[in-house]
Amino acid sequence: MKDYMIRGTAANDQIRFFAAYTKDTVETARSSHNTSRVATAALGRLLTAGLMMGAMGKNEDDLVTLKIDCQGPIQGLLVTADIHGNVKGYAKNPNVHLPARQSDGKIDVAGALDLGVMSIIREIGLKEPYIGQTHLVSGEIAEDLTYYFATSEQIPSSVALGVLVNDDNTVRQAGGFIIQLMPFADDETIDALEAKLGQFTSVTTELDKGKTLEEMLEDLLGPLTIHDEMPVQFKCNCSRERVEGIVISVGEAELLDMIKDGEPIEVNCQFCNTNYVYTIDDLKQMLEKAK
Repeated sequence: MKDYMIRGTAANDQIRFFAAYTKDTVETARSSHNTSRVATAALGRLLTAGLMMGAMGKNEDDLVTLKIDCQGPIQGLLVTADIHGNVKGYAKNPNVHLPARQSDGKIDVAGALDLGVMSIIREIGLKEPYIGQTHLVSGEIAEDLTYYFATSEQIPSSVALGVLVNDDNTVRQAGGFIIQLMPFADDETIDALEAKLGQFTSVTTELDKGKTLEEMLEDLLGPLTIHDEMPVQFKCNCSRERVEGIVISVGEAELLDMIKDGEPIEVNCQFCNTNYVYTIDDLKQMLEKAK
């Protein structure tokens, strides 16, 4: 099954939903950053959430960034997604290792994050981006986003995110959903949804049974109306030319110092971990452009 995302409504439009299957997307991120098991799980959850929240945009150039600053050993996470199903991101400490939780043997994402703040930055074509923030209430990311939607956007929501990692550290399953109640949802619909969610196991459990996003959501919501379906992917928009522009922006004095050092420089893209090497001749050409 290829990675994809759907959005739509259910219960006579009283509920809207977003759901994403992201196994290859998370595996690409894992491979690019060589993340540990716990970093793969944490970053994969945030990448999946970013994709769905990116799909909430209305304009072609809208972007959403999910940033976690935390006290745990992973140190922080950053993910950026657009409205077209493209996402990129990284963990500040991709090599963090933690033992599994003693309570259930699962990957300890909350332990990797510990206390911290999640920022949601929406670039929607205005002069300044919209920024919402919430304290991490559990470090499980899905619960933190559920709390964010309820407190910052006043939208009753249920967020579920999951990443299942194989013994060889590759990604076995990944995905998630965001279910939101519309303002006119009646008590019967709300009670029925709460009952179904109370019986729900986990996203990765359902995916590992072979269920599609549609089947998983139908179990929770009943008949669905799918408004949109699109492929999703881990995609960084960096390039040699874009990075060159960043190097030029440091100014003539800095470029002259680099040239005097007589050594090539290497610039790393944090989002995709691609390295760009620029020779002394490259730097001289950049200096001419800077002038």
